Amino acid sequence: MKFFPLIWATLWRKKARTIFTLLSIVVAFLLFGVLETVDYAFAHPSTGTSGANLLITLNKYSITLSLPFSDEQEIRSVPGIADVTWLTWFGAYYQEPKQFVFALPIDIDTYLGIHKGDFVYDDTQMQAFRNTRDGAFVNTELMKKHGWKIGDRIPLHSTIWTQKNGSLDWNFLVVGVYDVTDPTQRNQQASTFLFHYDYFDEGRSFGKGNVGWYEERVEDAAQSAAISARIDALFANSSNETKTQPAKDFALAFIKQLGDIGFVLRAILGAVFFTLLFLTGNTMMQSVRERIPELAVLKTLGFTDANVLGLVLAESLLLCAIGALLGLAASYGALPIIKQGLQGVELSPLALLPGIGVAVLLALIVGLPPALRAKRLNIVDALAGKH
Repeated sequence: MKFFPLIWATLWRKKARTIFTLLSIVVAFLLFGVLETVDYAFAHPSTGTSGANLLITLNKYSITLSLPFSDEQEIRSVPGIADVTWLTWFGAYYQEPKQFVFALPIDIDTYLGIHKGDFVYDDTQMQAFRNTRDGAFVNTELMKKHGWKIGDRIPLHSTIWTQKNGSLDWNFLVVGVYDVTDPTQRNQQASTFLFHYDYFDEGRSFGKGNVGWYEERVEDAAQSAAISARIDALFANSSNETKTQPAKDFALAFIKQLGDIGFVLRAILGAVFFTLLFLTGNTMMQSVRERIPELAVLKTLGFTDANVLGLVLAESLLLCAIGALLGLAASYGALPIIKQGLQGVELSPLALLPGIGVAVLLALIVGLPPALRAKRLNIVDALAGKH
């Protein structure tokens, strides 16, 4: 620690250069923290017990392939199944594509049976929903976001489902609002818009009598794996083979339909750190080059080659450590925002820990070449300007 004032002074010898280099490291580690956290969430899905008794059954080969409605009775007959409901991906937005709405056509009785106790709503509004063919039951957060109110007629544009008249625009009447009982699910439900499956099935121009996936509630969560196997065995070797999995695994798999998330994130990080390597390495080389006469004086005063090597490496480590800690701290502060954007996927701060190791590795890579050069300095040549 006795050399810290010297290291600190040399680090800030050129303030503008150090600040800009530091900002580059901060931004790089901010991206590292954000992307690594998302990748970690997909690679290590939550193993909590919440929702452990919910299963999802979809087409074995792709979520884009539907299942016949007749499968519902066979699934319901499996021992251990408490209730079954059916859903289809509607793919909707309000006014413009960036205003995504998670619109779900539901069967009221079975859907509420599956999610008994999960929602808070007014019974009068629920009765109005039951009695309104084109009615919609909307999450309170979505209502606030768009300034909707009960009685408003809301047009949603589906990216998939055309009506009989060929239009992709569907109109709904908001007749009720609901909230969730579990605060941890509030972000996940923030864009949800519920409407009648019968209205959807009657109005669409294709796919009638088919569903996107089935959702089941099991009586004993410990039997989920066995029940999943029984369901899939029912449809083995049929034209509509199924894959049944826990609801949380389905949610992650649904997001991964966008592509190989891990590969995309690693590619971005690789490009960022490749650029950062050259930027920071050039800064350290230039800093040492400017201080060669000073380093020669230090050796004249009794500093050993190892001392000079350590000083340059310590400067590199200090620069990278400050930038990394600031960047990782910023990414930690952004976790709630990221979680909201991912519709409630659980994010763990543990994913930020590898950033410390990456900072040390970066410091060694960019600091070792100039440090070795400083170590090999010949005092006479350096003072004579022959370096």
